[in-house]
Amino acid sequence: MPTAERPLTDEIRSLYVDHHGWLKGWLRRRVGSAGDAADLAHDTFLRLLARETPLAAREPRAFLATVALGLVSNFYRRQQIENAYLDAVGALPEAEAPDPETRALILETLIEIDRRLGTLPLPVRRAFLLFQVDGLPQAEIAAELSISIATVQRHIVKALHLCCFAA
Repeated sequence: MPTAERPLTDEIRSLYVDHHGWLKGWLRRRVGSAGDAADLAHDTFLRLLARETPLAAREPRAFLATVALGLVSNFYRRQQIENAYLDAVGALPEAEAPDPETRALILETLIEIDRRLGTLPLPVRRAFLLFQVDGLPQAEIAAELSISIATVQRHIVKALHLCCFAA
């Protein structure tokens, strides 16, 4: 391991040893499941390991809680998407329901699209969702958002490009 990485790794190791148990308990109180809390605590430390700059956490528990809160938010968002998808699949006739492998692939795709859409400015995201999900014509979207049809078209193209072509 290069010497430049050692201080960061040592800092994370120290955080883990000193605060991992506390973090799991803190997360368990928020998500209600010891297993999910353990997974989220693990993901918190993985996120820290992916950093390239030193942490310099003066308040380690507050720092860990801040990182973990983002993961908790993602966890709940993923659950919402998964539940909505499973509800939609459950409403299909059994013969039309996708097999478990296809379900998993579709769910991962939906979660990735949601993640990508979350990076867009709100007006772009709203225009895209009104067009794709609600099926509104571009003129109605323009009126609802108080923007021009050309701007609606640019927003839709921007969102489509991000969802379909970004690697």
